[in-house]
Amino acid sequence: MKKIFFFLLFCVLASNLSAQQFRPVIVIHGGAGVIRKSDMSPEKEQAYRQKLQEALEVGYAILEKGGSSLDAVEKAIQILEESPLFNAGRGCVLTNEGKPELDASIMNGQNLAAGAVAGVDEIKSPISAARAVMEQSEHVMMIGNGAERFAKSKGLAMVKPSYFITEKRSEQLKNIKKKEKDAKSFEDNNPDRKFGTVGCVALDTKGNLAAGTSTGGMMNKRYGRVGDSPIIGAGTYADNQGCAVSATGHGEFFIRSVVAFRVSALMQMQKMSLQEAAQEAINFMAKLGGTGGIIALDRQGNIAMPFNTEGMYRGYIDANKKMEIKMYKEQ
Repeated sequence: MKKIFFFLLFCVLASNLSAQQFRPVIVIHGGAGVIRKSDMSPEKEQAYRQKLQEALEVGYAILEKGGSSLDAVEKAIQILEESPLFNAGRGCVLTNEGKPELDASIMNGQNLAAGAVAGVDEIKSPISAARAVMEQSEHVMMIGNGAERFAKSKGLAMVKPSYFITEKRSEQLKNIKKKEKDAKSFEDNNPDRKFGTVGCVALDTKGNLAAGTSTGGMMNKRYGRVGDSPIIGAGTYADNQGCAVSATGHGEFFIRSVVAFRVSALMQMQKMSLQEAAQEAINFMAKLGGTGGIIALDRQGNIAMPFNTEGMYRGYIDANKKMEIKMYKEQ
């Protein structure tokens, strides 16, 4: 009888464990850089807060209804891609030739599946294209015209490159070109001295993590330059055994430091907490001369948002349904 009792007890415990419900969490960022309250009008600050809040609420609503972390990440990022406030999708920065070149990636923490696109200018939502690469192809990354042909074949919304270009970005490019010979002058007078890449990490009720990142890259870039945002392990990473990470900043340093993967690796191999691992990854990148920040989330609902710039647009809805939106370093 005892054997039967313990066997039944084991079955009940195993069943409860497999049916464990996780409390959903979502975290977003909208770029890091020189973001000071003294430079921000009340109207502009409110515009950023409203858009960040919208992205959080859209993503969290999906999670709260039992939807997947991948769906939440994709939809939250789409909200930010469609806002000219950020350097992703519509209103992205422009290349030296005055053209948009967009990059994005997404990763599933449950099975380490990942997808990315780079150097595209006709796909309305690069994050959706990245997900299509992950789920509807045998590849991880597609670039340029090939990625666009693939996206079109999968029925994704397509636009003309002019859709992404705004008057504000065109004017910024013109001003930067006038000053680019004087590096100091460029840094002092750049009207958009921040990295407006957007990203999201989420935990769903099944305990699965996901991460995504979308960007227009670097203003005035040349030669088909690609940063960290579409690079799995650099700008985006998700592993249920570690954490989910999305980065924003000077991409070359994030690539060299493999920042997103580094956070998860430090947790798994060095048994660091999420906060410790996230800060260590930023510190490592900073020693090389890099600037920027990350958002990170683990399966326990812990959140980390370290950065080494003067500000980072960021926000979350945690496991207790508490929402926070922050912009400045002192917050």
